[in-house]
Amino acid sequence: MIEFSTMSLFWWHWVIFGIVLITLEIFSGTFILLGLGLASMIVGALTQLFHISLEMELTLWIVLSILSLMIWFKYLKDSSIDNSGQSNYSLDTLGTVETPIKVNGRGSVRFDTPVLGNTLWTATSKENLEINNRVKIVEIKGQLIEVAKL
Repeated sequence: MIEFSTMSLFWWHWVIFGIVLITLEIFSGTFILLGLGLASMIVGALTQLFHISLEMELTLWIVLSILSLMIWFKYLKDSSIDNSGQSNYSLDTLGTVETPIKVNGRGSVRFDTPVLGNTLWTATSKENLEINNRVKIVEIKGQLIEVAKL
């Protein structure tokens, strides 16, 4: 451990480490390693400009890496994935009848939030439903959704 504290890294060590991290980012696709690589390159540039101890270099890299991760998760992460897809519905999802549904017949319903990726679905009901009636999902049967009046 004593040998490590007397060791010194040159500025180009940080730059090469940053290039390796950014290259690994190409294969991961998460954009997390991009921030770590940029932090490493910034530390390399600061080490070239100013004489900084190894402990200060590591501390600076950790702080910049944490800062880049905070920025990524707070501002840059794509959150639109949470609002679409196949797992964002529940049985209390509400919709509006667009085509009238007769008892055990078929019609169409437009849901307020996507159900399995779509907002417009063919639906059936155990009661008569008129246009603009508000409905909720009772059961999903393959490509057919059973709904009930609110």
